[in-house]
Amino acid sequence: MGPAKATLPWHGSTLVRRVAGIVARGVEGPVVIVRSPGQTLPDLPPAFEVLDDLEEGHGPLAGLSVGLRALDGRCETTYVSSTDVPFLHPAFVRRVMSSLDADSDACVPMVRGFRQPLAAAYRTGLAPLVTSLVEKGHLRVSLLLEACRVKELDEKVLLDDHALASLDPGLDSVTNLNDPQQYDAARARPEPRVQVHWPDGAGALDAGGSFTAVRATTVARAARAVGLELSRHLVVTLNGFELGDDPEEPLAEGDVVRFRADTKP
Repeated sequence: MGPAKATLPWHGSTLVRRVAGIVARGVEGPVVIVRSPGQTLPDLPPAFEVLDDLEEGHGPLAGLSVGLRALDGRCETTYVSSTDVPFLHPAFVRRVMSSLDADSDACVPMVRGFRQPLAAAYRTGLAPLVTSLVEKGHLRVSLLLEACRVKELDEKVLLDDHALASLDPGLDSVTNLNDPQQYDAARARPEPRVQVHWPDGAGALDAGGSFTAVRATTVARAARAVGLELSRHLVVTLNGFELGDDPEEPLAEGDVVRFRADTKP
């Protein structure tokens, strides 16, 4: 790709900020980002935990080892994602996570004829096994899948979930970017369609207002699409949950964003 994928711009944000934020919306717990040793990342919210990989060049299994060890004892399951999947939808994350059952250690989608081990759910208890494989130089993720109980989710099973079928019918959540041409083509695609409720008038930030559809990848871009600028005087809710003040908070297809005046003194 040239530049590190994590730092690539994505419609007012970066790939790492977008994907981390989408994963955070699909899980109920901490989000860990594993980077190359000493790698410079864009500014990220403090809620994200940034850790260094064991050693540069050891591939995703080494990163998985770091992440699972960091989460072991804090949660039972985790969703694992690469950083180059800008069309990832929270509904996909939730679908995969909810499919990991008592008889499996990993839940791996099978989409477009390929296993998707970097768009999958894993038990954090796999940490010792993953670390052992890495220490022995066995760095292929396929070796981990051979050593544990894997549940595969084909496209039909994934799309049996009504929310996912409605919001990501093409399962673009697994579309990754491997070269500049793919990156440019992805950037040229329309941004997610979201519903925005916004106050009438430049200064009349009250309960009234308009409801309209816009295309936007972040909260800031949704605000600008209806003529607003984010500020401390504006309260933002996403699908009914109040957000902080991060303008790069990612949006996904079908989201509902509301802006209203902050009436607190």
